[in-house]
Amino acid sequence: MTDRMPALYIGHGAPPLLDDPVWSGQLAAWASDLPRPKAILIVSAHWESAPVMLSAPAGAPLVYDFGGFAERYYRMTYDTPDSTWLAQRVAAMMPANEPVHQSTTRGLDHGAWVPLRIMFPEADIPVLQMSLPTQDPTRLLVLGERLKPLRDEGVLIIGSGFLTHGLPFLTDFRLNAPAPGWSTDFDAWAGEALARGDVDALADYKHQAPGMPYAHPTVEHYTPLFVTLGAATTPDEPGIQVIDGFWMGLSKRSLQVA
Repeated sequence: MTDRMPALYIGHGAPPLLDDPVWSGQLAAWASDLPRPKAILIVSAHWESAPVMLSAPAGAPLVYDFGGFAERYYRMTYDTPDSTWLAQRVAAMMPANEPVHQSTTRGLDHGAWVPLRIMFPEADIPVLQMSLPTQDPTRLLVLGERLKPLRDEGVLIIGSGFLTHGLPFLTDFRLNAPAPGWSTDFDAWAGEALARGDVDALADYKHQAPGMPYAHPTVEHYTPLFVTLGAATTPDEPGIQVIDGFWMGLSKRSLQVA
């Protein structure tokens, strides 16, 4: 019998995450504690498209959607097995009035391949990326709920973002830079709401969360959280906050739900 997989919300970081022994060590240790997935379905902040789109299930090159980093990052690969069966399964789970569009050319973007290269370095697990079709928490919770049965089929569902992402307001770009107040305030609020299982508060972040809009001048790095929560067995049951702390002043708080 296949283990029921958890669902995760992770911070993914820029390519220098690959060289950070602390955070990469935390991600690797987390992955080693998980049941081995049959496949991975990941929703990244870096692919916003409606209706839902799925990445090419095999053979597409990675998306190097970043600039200004060392050349070696643009030569990295992450060649995973064919995920056609998962793409077909996901498409079948969507309602008739919300058809899924299958890309034949789009590979994994850095919100997917950077953390997965650390967590599952052998690249021997099929990976499929799904676009983020909306920023509406309620609709994303529904999307996650539709995907929930995949967890009983051995599929690890991951929402990949960053719990704070106020890049325009950073002034110190060292990996260990002190976190600005808007980042620590939002992180503490979200951590407490997650510990309560308070999905309503988390969804009402625009009105309730301190540090806005600096913590999220755009919200695509926060909202993948709701796909994860929607895929939870009981969304308002507190999950496990596996990683916390800050990276370049941004919150790397990450969550595992049963």
